[in-house]
Amino acid sequence: MTHDAPVIELIGVTREFQVGSQVVKALDGIDLTINYGEMVAITGPSGSGKSTLMNTLGCLDTPTAGTFFLNGNDVSGLSDDQLAEIRSRQLGFVFQSYNLLPRETALANVELPLKYAGGFNRRARWEAARRALDRVGLDHRYDHKPVQLSGGEQQRVGIARALVINPDLILADEPTGNLDTKSSREVISMLRSLNDDDGKTIVIVTHDPEIAEATKRVVTFRDGRIVGDRPSERVLSTGPAEPAGPRSGETE
Repeated sequence: MTHDAPVIELIGVTREFQVGSQVVKALDGIDLTINYGEMVAITGPSGSGKSTLMNTLGCLDTPTAGTFFLNGNDVSGLSDDQLAEIRSRQLGFVFQSYNLLPRETALANVELPLKYAGGFNRRARWEAARRALDRVGLDHRYDHKPVQLSGGEQQRVGIARALVINPDLILADEPTGNLDTKSSREVISMLRSLNDDDGKTIVIVTHDPEIAEATKRVVTFRDGRIVGDRPSERVLSTGPAEPAGPRSGETE
């Protein structure tokens, strides 16, 4: 499938917050383009602006200034209801703390986004949820509740939930933050497979350099600005990266 526009294009995006008598620029004139099929890590120290960026990309927050294009559409000035509609149909979210409903099965947790999106009957939701769980290797865990699953399995349920609507973009916020090393590598391997084999566009916020280097492109933030944008060491070590569109900021 070809796309006429990048999945993400930020032009001069600024996000300011009032903190007491001071105005803090969490994002300070960000220019960033992410094309379809990329897998990008957003990294940087605490307070660098990466979480604010993730909230912006996820249509959970709007810029103070600048323009945000999602799939070629300007979403900078949309209403809360319009942004909610975009979140329910175009974006998949993976969270550090999994955010699973503890009393519901894996299948029921995965079908939730389809309930919110509307337009799917019960059988269609179940079939889609099963396919998503199958894709992340949990075809034997349909009826298990979160307490019956390991941390890595819970996060794979979270990934399946993000997949079930077939989103244009998957946003993963510290997806391995609560996992041991082995489970972290399994989760990142799953996300890599979704990118490599299924062509999913994935953006990961992480503090972990090893996780960042497991992606294909690393964007580094500091003080609300992009200070680095480069192919990951993994891509560099396996040969030239494929062109991924315009780069933003200085090359590290």
